[in-house]
Amino acid sequence: MVLFLTDDRLTALDGVRHGFFTREGGVSTGIFSSLNCGLGSKDHPEHVRENRTRVAGALGVAPQSLVTAFQVHGTDTVRVDVAWPQDARPKADALVTDRPGIALAVGVADCAPVLLADADARVVGAAHAGWRGAFDGILESAVEAMERLGARRDRIVAAIGPTISRNAYEVGTEFIERFQTADIANRRFFYPAAKPGHAYFDLPAYVGARLRRMKLAAVANLDRCTYTDEDRFFSYRRSVHRGEADYGRQLAAIVLVP
Repeated sequence: MVLFLTDDRLTALDGVRHGFFTREGGVSTGIFSSLNCGLGSKDHPEHVRENRTRVAGALGVAPQSLVTAFQVHGTDTVRVDVAWPQDARPKADALVTDRPGIALAVGVADCAPVLLADADARVVGAAHAGWRGAFDGILESAVEAMERLGARRDRIVAAIGPTISRNAYEVGTEFIERFQTADIANRRFFYPAAKPGHAYFDLPAYVGARLRRMKLAAVANLDRCTYTDEDRFFSYRRSVHRGEADYGRQLAAIVLVP
């Protein structure tokens, strides 16, 4: 069975269905076990296709209606009017739509997946927010794109899905300086580490702060760590620490119900 998490605030919205999918319930094996949905991974393509088909089914849409972008840790948001083939994915890190039946999805393995919805305007969005994208403005880009479709900030509900937690995200001096040079208030997202010049970075708190700064209706955080919960989530950083050749990706997706 495909397993996924939900946020109560998004669940309460009429006409919106969503899911933060775990690594459970798929057909992949080995380091990709089992619901690996990463098109860019070295997993068997037929396994990835089947896993994505299962995610689509859990959302109540056809497999071809589950859309993802070619994520590049940038700030581009794409409006989706028609679902595109997997081999025609645009480079972007957020998707928005006002079209029922199109499931917008982002793939993650430590970065923060953010799902957004304005149920009154019938507009939804999905953003992939790693540290770089969040720092450069992908969340603001996504909200602005939703506004162009008729959404209002004071009605948008946002939920941050499973991501790497601060206790597992150690960073170096250059990283710390980049954030504190941009805004000295960013120091509140860093916590001391044993290694000199290093600190732990609270990515979900930073993403949440960027969202709240836009004065959205609600900002939720599922507070699940991808790094420490190996049974449930893929993690890029965990795979690096173990010297593994590749890693899986889980999806977070949202769809307007027709």
